Amino acid sequence: MNEPVLLVIDVGNTNVALGVYDYQNGESALSHHWRVSTHREQTSDELVITLSSLFATEGRKTNEITDVILSSVVPPVVPIWERVSTKLFGNPPSIVGPGIRTGMPVRYENPHEVGADRIVNAVAAFELYGGPIIVVDFGTATTFDCISHLGEYLGGVICPGIHISMEALFERASKLHRVEIARPKSVIGRTTTGALQSGLLYGYAGLVDSMIERIRGELGADAKVIATGGLARLIAEESEGIGQVAPFLTLDGLRILFEKNRSEG
Repeated sequence: MNEPVLLVIDVGNTNVALGVYDYQNGESALSHHWRVSTHREQTSDELVITLSSLFATEGRKTNEITDVILSSVVPPVVPIWERVSTKLFGNPPSIVGPGIRTGMPVRYENPHEVGADRIVNAVAAFELYGGPIIVVDFGTATTFDCISHLGEYLGGVICPGIHISMEALFERASKLHRVEIARPKSVIGRTTTGALQSGLLYGYAGLVDSMIERIRGELGADAKVIATGGLARLIAEESEGIGQVAPFLTLDGLRILFEKNRSEG
């Protein structure tokens, strides 16, 4: 049986993360990864051109892909990505949702309310680091997902993301301007830019540490904390609670789900 070449796709509200895993002797390695903007109005033909260009830039051919797995928190674009997968790779993707085996009991009152990306992150975190564990994902929303020592998804916390908060502030306060989210020269800002950067960076680091402390009060003081998402490394440098940054946690989670369903299928 030929070794698979797996394309994983995570469609978020702001960005789409993609990764290619090459397998050799049963072991996988993330060989390429990309991040592109999410456009709800984009057609399958436009996405085919985008993906073909990404593959060509890395010297890869789309016909090398044998399997595709997709998670999405934007339901309207799922049929578009299904058409893209069929056109480019010859098969529709496996989609994270009902029918996909995760091996993780979900203790949410309504499991269908949990975003696919949160389950993917939880599966990856428990598989790679064990439990109890807290996953902090800095995406469009900042989410905290909690997994027990038995590998159960217990629930979590959802906060406005840093960029959403920044945009809301600029829309409502006419004298404030957009700034790069970066470490300012000091906590006490002596310019409007510095004051905004201080509030965004140190304010969110404080929010994260406070939530981690409160969650550990219920989950257990020994709960590990893993951060992922675009701003994870920057916030982690100012956080006392985050223990490790895993930039490809969601991509790894999709790979793990593919392997669970392939071996059990």
